Amino acid sequence: MLKIQDLSVFYYQRQILHGINLNVQSGEVTALIGPNGAGKSTLVRAVSGVIPVDSGKINSSDDFSRSIDLLSLPPMQRARYLAVVPQAVSLPPAFTVWETVLMGRTPYLNFLGQTSARDEEIVHLALQKVDALDLVERRVGELSGGEQQRVLLARALAQSTPILLLDEPTSNLDLHYQINFMELVRGLARNDPLTGAGGLAVLIALHDLNLAARYADRVALLVQGEIKAAGTPRQVLTPDLISAAYHLPVAVVPHPFADALLVLPGAAKPPRS
Repeated sequence: MLKIQDLSVFYYQRQILHGINLNVQSGEVTALIGPNGAGKSTLVRAVSGVIPVDSGKINSSDDFSRSIDLLSLPPMQRARYLAVVPQAVSLPPAFTVWETVLMGRTPYLNFLGQTSARDEEIVHLALQKVDALDLVERRVGELSGGEQQRVLLARALAQSTPILLLDEPTSNLDLHYQINFMELVRGLARNDPLTGAGGLAVLIALHDLNLAARYADRVALLVQGEIKAAGTPRQVLTPDLISAAYHLPVAVVPHPFADALLVLPGAAKPPRS
C-alpha cells in the first residue's frame, strides 16, 4: 500500500499541494483526476522523489508488513518500492528497446553495474507482459508513441516494485492505444506481472474522466492542490462535484456497454458556488 499523509509542496514560494491525504491499496487502480493546474503531476513527482516535499509523510510497507518511510530513503532504495511511468518523456533515441527496459534493473545491480541472468529474465518477462518482445532490437527513436509508452511501462515493471505511478500516460495516445494501455494497467493491479501473485498498488493521473470511470477502482478529485473527494467512481464522478471542479455543466449517465459511468459535458447546469 501507498499511504500519503498531510503532504504539502511549495514551488517558487507558492503552495501547490495542501495537506494531501490519500491511500492507494494493493490490487487497485486509483485514478487522480482534476482540471489543468490542479497539481496532479506535482503529486506524482513528489511521491516519486523528483521534487522535494515540504511537509507530510509518504509510507509503504515491506515484506513483513512493517511501515517504510519512503521520504527517508535514498533514491536507489526508494526505486525498489515504486516505479514511475512519466508524462510524455523523450527516450534516448539510439538505445534499443532491450537496453531501455534493462535500465529498470538499475536499483538491483552490483557496484560494477553488472546484470545477472535473473535481471535479464525479469526484463524478458516485463517485455512479454506489455506485448513488446518483437521490439527488443529496435531503436527507441523508431517507435510510435504507443510503442514507446509500452516500453516505458515495461521499464517500470522491470523495477519489480509493489507501487506503480503513472503521470497522464494516455494523453498522447489514440483511442485504440488508450484502451489497450488501460486494460493492461488494470491487469497489473490485479496480478503481479512477474510473479502472478497479488497485484500492484497503482496511482494514475488521468485527464479523461471516462477512462477513470471505466478502469479505476477508486478516484481522487484534486482541485487547486486539495483533495475535494475520494472514493469509488460512483461516489466521486457526480454532476455536482465534476461541474464545480471543471466549471462546466455535465451529466453522468450509465455506460451503455459496461458496468461504468459516462461523464457528458454540457448537459446540465453547474451548481452555484
